[in-house]
Amino acid sequence: MNESTLRGSCLCGAVAYEMSPPFVFFHQCHCSRCRKSSGSAHSANVLVKADQFRWTKGEEFVKRWELPEAQFYCTGWCSVCGSALPWQSRNKKGYLVPAGTLDDDPGSRPENNIFWASRAPWYVNPSDLPTVDGGR
Repeated sequence: MNESTLRGSCLCGAVAYEMSPPFVFFHQCHCSRCRKSSGSAHSANVLVKADQFRWTKGEEFVKRWELPEAQFYCTGWCSVCGSALPWQSRNKKGYLVPAGTLDDDPGSRPENNIFWASRAPWYVNPSDLPTVDGGR
């Protein structure tokens, strides 16, 4: 990795990783699978080539589940705290990284919303909502 290396980790810190730009893509995905696995309106995902990614701590705590009928989809998580984690593509060519697990600013922003037609019926664009700096 180089000076533009980005770090990421799970919530409890048992697992950590590094990756380097450039990204293949940075999307916000609204498909039902991403909504279910993230528990949110969408997932923000970064894809990097396999040689741009490496586990730096706790790889033994990384778990993976592949949806049998899906060509590409699977999930990764920390077996200690349950946080979402990156997962390697089935063809081993890349890693899909949940952007929320990044500890560093990636320096770029999502390019688009994909599977928009599948978005949750209750989704509201964040810019249409009031903002508060605390919890309420």
